[in-house]
Amino acid sequence: MSSNELDVHTLRAQLDGGLVLPGDPDWDGARQAWQLTVDQHPEAVVLAASANDVVTAVNAARATGLRVAAQGTGHNANPLGPLAGTVLIKTSAMRGVVIDAEARTARVEAGALWGDVTAAAAPYGLAGLAGTAADVGVVGYTLGGGLSWLGRKYGLAANQVVAAEVVTADGVLRRIDAQTEPDLFWAIRGGGGSFAVVTALEFGLVEVGELHGGTLFWPIERAAEVLHAWREWTASVPDEITSVGRLLRFPPMEEIPEPVRGQSFVVVELVSLLDGSETEAALASLRALGPVMDTVQPCTPQALAEIHMDPPGPVPGTGDGVLLNELPAEALDAYLSVAGPEADFPVLSAEIRHLGGGFAPRPAQGGAVTGFDAAYAVFSVAITPVEAAVKATHRGLDALAEAMRPWTAPTGYLNFAERAGGVPFADPGTLDRLGRVKAQYDAADVVRGNHPVAPARA
Repeated sequence: MSSNELDVHTLRAQLDGGLVLPGDPDWDGARQAWQLTVDQHPEAVVLAASANDVVTAVNAARATGLRVAAQGTGHNANPLGPLAGTVLIKTSAMRGVVIDAEARTARVEAGALWGDVTAAAAPYGLAGLAGTAADVGVVGYTLGGGLSWLGRKYGLAANQVVAAEVVTADGVLRRIDAQTEPDLFWAIRGGGGSFAVVTALEFGLVEVGELHGGTLFWPIERAAEVLHAWREWTASVPDEITSVGRLLRFPPMEEIPEPVRGQSFVVVELVSLLDGSETEAALASLRALGPVMDTVQPCTPQALAEIHMDPPGPVPGTGDGVLLNELPAEALDAYLSVAGPEADFPVLSAEIRHLGGGFAPRPAQGGAVTGFDAAYAVFSVAITPVEAAVKATHRGLDALAEAMRPWTAPTGYLNFAERAGGVPFADPGTLDRLGRVKAQYDAADVVRGNHPVAPARA
């Protein structure tokens, strides 16, 4: 199938947004994902401006034997592949955010970014369970689960979803919740984007009072000392503190701030919901290690997006991650043998996130993934502008995964899995049920997700 089999003139006339085809002057920009390493070549790109555009695109694709893939930003676009035989539906123009302060909920359109939600909710003393970067799309992040700086207290972002507006493979726009289309509603909360194209989400917000957040920096040569101390510290910190132990090797790029440009550090990043005195007490043992920089201070919800130092725009990157059942001293030693300061590990960032607390599974909340039977999450990412760098990074990621294998959890996290091949779910019955939901709503597999779920066979 190719785009010339689409009824291009009719499709373009029906769209509130736009249609871009191969050969058009704006083709390369339209097909580009945030993840610049990915070279997407769909049959056509629909620049959706409304839910009606999504309905129109799904119907047009299905009628010509094509598939559809929705993309707000494309932070985790690599598993989608080159998109042959697929109409790419870009939702980035659908940025509407409505806050109901009394109900403590937000309704966001499919292209909304976490920065949009945070800015809209903050004046009411509310916040969503945002990721570490302001420019990450709310929908993709939430469908994959959603690890937030506030998550050890409040759990996964997917658990907060109360309703969704979706276009199913038959071209029908549906509002789904726990009472209406409950199986589909269950599937999208942590099961990924294979089941329908989401055009809007409604989710709960949390009240935010006093916040503290920031980063402690040490020279990377002290990685073993600092990360072992951090590992021991995580065993007793309250759920109000979420933290990351991280190795950073900053390249000498102008985009990187002068204090850290071209240097390497071991850092502990954290956010605390405790008051000032309690936060100070909790940090005392880490500060006793004498960090060379300490940015932990009272902050706003908007400032949380600055802590992780994510790039402010699209980059060519390559990354991947695993979950760990536990992190005993020998596991951290194995980690450092591959990723530590004396290793030739070609990545910018190698991190270990502390889970537990609110990140534990919450089956009563009803989604496909409500938490993780894991204690830590490992994720590493490199800047890879050329293919040789991609290959070198994959070799490093494979070596780290092998080193962590004795402690690796039997489940994965969709948003940290940046290579094709699928992510296991903790309970085999979950994947079976997801397959049945896929078969019920999309037996022909029209809707593509970056971590696909195949329709169950009858």
